[in-house]
Amino acid sequence: MNDSFISTDTPVDLTNCDREPIHLLGNVQSFAALIAISADWIVQHVSDNTGALLGLEAESLPGVSLTEKLPRDTVTKLREKLGGTSHDNAVARIFSMDVFEDGRLFDVSAHQSGPSFIFEFEPKVRESKEDELALVTPMLRRVSAQKDLVSASEEAAQQLRALTGFDRVMVYQFGPEGDGTVIAEAKDGADAETYMGLHFPASDIPRQARALYKRSLLRLIADVDDEVSPIVPQQSPEGRPLDLSLSMSRAVSPIHLEYLRNMKVRASMSVSIIIRGELWGLFACHHRAPLHVDYERRTAVELLAQFFAYELERQEAKATSDTVGRAQRLHDRLMMQVSSGDGLVHSFPNIAREIGKVIPFDGIALYSDGDYSTQGAAPSKEQFQTIARFLNTAAASRVYATDCLSARLPSMDSLLPDCAGILAIPVSRTPRDYIVLFRSEVMRQVKWAGNPNKPVEVGPMGARLTPRKSFEMWQQDVAGRSETWSQTALKAAEAIRVTLLEVVLKLSDEVNAERKRAQDQQELLIAELNHRVRNVLGLIRSLVGQSRRSAKSIEEFTAAVDGRIHALAQAHDQLTSTEWHPVALRELLKVELGAYIAGEEHRVTITGKPVLLAPEAFSTMALVLHELVTNSVKYGALSVPAGRVDVALERLPDGLQRIAWTETGGPAVRAPERRGFGTTIIEKSIPFELKGKAEVHFEVTGLRAEFLLPERYITEAPEPAEAEPAPAPESAAMGADGISGVALVVEDNMIIAMDAADILSDLGAETVHTASSVAEAMRIIDAHPVQVAVLDVNLGSETSLPVAEMLAARGVPFVLASGYAGQSDWLSRFPKAPMTSKPFTIETLTKAVARLAK
Repeated sequence: MNDSFISTDTPVDLTNCDREPIHLLGNVQSFAALIAISADWIVQHVSDNTGALLGLEAESLPGVSLTEKLPRDTVTKLREKLGGTSHDNAVARIFSMDVFEDGRLFDVSAHQSGPSFIFEFEPKVRESKEDELALVTPMLRRVSAQKDLVSASEEAAQQLRALTGFDRVMVYQFGPEGDGTVIAEAKDGADAETYMGLHFPASDIPRQARALYKRSLLRLIADVDDEVSPIVPQQSPEGRPLDLSLSMSRAVSPIHLEYLRNMKVRASMSVSIIIRGELWGLFACHHRAPLHVDYERRTAVELLAQFFAYELERQEAKATSDTVGRAQRLHDRLMMQVSSGDGLVHSFPNIAREIGKVIPFDGIALYSDGDYSTQGAAPSKEQFQTIARFLNTAAASRVYATDCLSARLPSMDSLLPDCAGILAIPVSRTPRDYIVLFRSEVMRQVKWAGNPNKPVEVGPMGARLTPRKSFEMWQQDVAGRSETWSQTALKAAEAIRVTLLEVVLKLSDEVNAERKRAQDQQELLIAELNHRVRNVLGLIRSLVGQSRRSAKSIEEFTAAVDGRIHALAQAHDQLTSTEWHPVALRELLKVELGAYIAGEEHRVTITGKPVLLAPEAFSTMALVLHELVTNSVKYGALSVPAGRVDVALERLPDGLQRIAWTETGGPAVRAPERRGFGTTIIEKSIPFELKGKAEVHFEVTGLRAEFLLPERYITEAPEPAEAEPAPAPESAAMGADGISGVALVVEDNMIIAMDAADILSDLGAETVHTASSVAEAMRIIDAHPVQVAVLDVNLGSETSLPVAEMLAARGVPFVLASGYAGQSDWLSRFPKAPMTSKPFTIETLTKAVARLAK
């Protein structure tokens, strides 16, 4: 490359780096030879070193067919590899290939670049004595054993240094503006120099370089003083240079080479860390002497980097899960505070207190319908109106955060030091109402690798970029900024935004779309959801079919289907309301069985001492037992009347808990030809998630499965108290004696309201009125002599508390109903009344009404 790519008339500033066409340098490094061909295998470009490395003189190749220069078998293999590339950035690799069938081995790279196809041939200089990827496996285990970002980064840097032999390996994390920080470093203990904790300006890795790192994941510079080999010819007949974006041997920008020399680095390697398609950071490897890492080893390095990115993503997912848990608890508390109809302004002190438990702040303000309420350090109403107009220009229905408000809105510089950073939560469908959190100014020091105000200098040959020569730590005092809003705070703020819209203003269509988009990002969760929905739909169809064959009347058929679907709902409630308390394994199994073989539980025998499952194992075991039960009901022993299942629980001497599932009397069993998702859950979940064991045997006489759970997930259950005689079932007919006159159903879902009204009519009510809101219910109570009522607790934007209080004052008995689990704190505000869960059945509503008379 020459300096003509950057005009000498251009002022020397950092944007020059951003404009340097680093993918069009026209040279390759000397360790590999390049040949570019057209779709019909005519040679278009070659590197000048093809004669030295391949024995093919460069000037004789352009314009001739490459098939004339290579053996037939070699051409066939290269065609196959090119045909196997599946996307624009795909690179095919062949290791230790005898290209010329003369014993000389090459590592070969092949990819498409625009209309051209590029082959790069790197002579094999090291004999592979073992599988390169096998070397990486133990390294991956060491990285995955770490518990946090810092320790995982440090371990990954150590392993990469051991794999490559570089003097220094750093983990470099990018900031939001393209700057970056070294968060981990592995180096020789005798090396006193360190870059750990140093900050680098965005100009050190320009914008186009960051974009290229997302396409080409590994970049080796074997020798900064390497004599590069030019591409011949430099341009196509159309005047276009060859695009070397994905080339493994692409030459290096002179500016970057000078940068490395200033750091006293002779060889370097950069490996991209990509998370969800974005460049999170790099492994930056430095060596004080030339160092060539062969292509096969570099491929192993790429694998290690990709796994490290996966590990970071896994840790982020865990942190997100923890945040979701905290946000859910905040959701429940806020629901208690603001869903009683008092409004945001009246509930603001409580809202501020609850938000402060999750997101630290120095001041908070509510701006709603022109009203302005504050706590702590907050601007005046006039100042905030300027901020509100600024927020209105931001993306709609999004949380907005900045740790330096004055940089975005200079007129607010007068708010310092009290209000340096803000986090704004929109709480209405229009961009007018906000809850805004404020943080005060925090003075801090940033440790730069050299003076960030002098990242370049004017070189001796005039106006061209010359990288800085000093990388010694340079401290800068940073003012005007608050503590940064963490990702955890931002996720919690987003959860608060959705909560307030849902509880106070109703969940809008936009929020539904946002929540759906968020769910779409959880691919594994969606796959499991789809799988379970298909199972449930298939099961309901089976329940309907079995009930129809056994029922003697429409009434009997309806009752059977109704009862079984209600059992499914009960099983779902247990899975979603455990709240991380130990769960009895027997109860978990009984709930699953009750959902699918109601009335026939005697066909399943459970033996052994009762045990409790730790919260960490509950979800996994619930999924496994769910799959065992549903598979048995659909295909196994529980699919026929004579079938039986024996579940044996046994505590082994070494502390492991053994669970044996044995089916007999069912249809003949044969192993599935294809392992579906359900089978994978049964066979893999316990070993993978709980580090236990699972064995499944598809024997002709019936399925047999055995599971071993580690001791830490099991505790002995207390001996069950002697069971009291079960109360005699309450007859549905009592409704005829217990209900008469006028009844009221308050429910915001029309179909559920109609169903409840029909049930009350069947129980003897002469007239049943339905209402979907508090106001409508109160009008009905004033106009009619209501004698009994069923109240849905949550009516969307309001609760039925005022109706319950009105009925209690008049001495009218009522039943509370809810489809939400875990609302004990919320329901404590209601007058005392029997409680039933939705969906209704005639049995559950009859029992609730019967309790009114006690």
